[in-house]
Amino acid sequence: MAQRTLEITHVSSNLNRAFTISRGAKTSAETLRVSIREGGATGRGECVPYPRYGETLPGVQAALEEMKDRLEAGMTREDLNAAMPAGAARCALDCALWDLEAKLTGTPVWQLAGLPEPKPVETAVTVSMDKPDAMGDAAKSTPGALLKLKLGDPEDLARIEAVHKARPDARLIVDANEGLLPDQFPQIVKRAASLGVVLIEQPFPAEQDDGLLRRPGPIAVCADESAHTSAEIQHLSRRYDAVNVKLDKTGGLTEAIRMVKAARESGMGVMIGCMVASSLSMAPAMLLAGLADAVDLDGPIWLADDIANGLVYSDGMVSPPTPELWG
Repeated sequence: MAQRTLEITHVSSNLNRAFTISRGAKTSAETLRVSIREGGATGRGECVPYPRYGETLPGVQAALEEMKDRLEAGMTREDLNAAMPAGAARCALDCALWDLEAKLTGTPVWQLAGLPEPKPVETAVTVSMDKPDAMGDAAKSTPGALLKLKLGDPEDLARIEAVHKARPDARLIVDANEGLLPDQFPQIVKRAASLGVVLIEQPFPAEQDDGLLRRPGPIAVCADESAHTSAEIQHLSRRYDAVNVKLDKTGGLTEAIRMVKAARESGMGVMIGCMVASSLSMAPAMLLAGLADAVDLDGPIWLADDIANGLVYSDGMVSPPTPELWG
């Protein structure tokens, strides 16, 4: 095998506007990019260290550095997934190894992984948490017909009503990021269908979702912060109707494929989601879109400047990655 080298780079990308959820606001996307070079080819991956899961930039970078010698000695994806826990660090390396194999063999990742050929798909586009009137105004200029509303305080129902009034044509995903008030949940569920809501995402904290065993109403409830890997699917299927699969949580495309298949076998719906990051983070997730019920891969829309050869977004649709980007 030709000599391998691993390069790790911290990238700070300014957002074009603040991204606000129930846990706070951010004005930049902090990511780590890796490049694995071998035999004249380069495989790339990107990850988002996420504080909600106990991750920090220095901690994730250190975890990447710990794998350097083994990766450069020829570590495989299978070795990697056995050696590292699920999370951001493994995600970047796993995706880079998929990309490297595609570049070395001239075979696209979707074929290597036995996935459907990727096609343009509809993506949810986020309306950041704000006052109800401000979210209604933002919805008017948000592209696409599938909007994702960030919630998390006593004005939540008013937010949904304001967005529905501004965009009666749109289907709405409401996402509380664990911040929905329990006494509001029955009322929101009761009103949801009449306000265009098609999915409710992670209403309560991951450790406090037993109330969903007796969830009311016809609107599906989707796990996000509660869901990380395929090992949790059986437990989740008793509380949730669907699961949001994010590569930064699963630890890369390899485990994400397993998680999607496990969810389907358990009768759960599947959303493919993302953190706020560049098109390099979205590209591997795009390959799972053909197996999903919904896609939420709008992260690059929030960046002031995306990575070169980034994904193309138009009117709520996103196109598959080109080989110049990934895969």
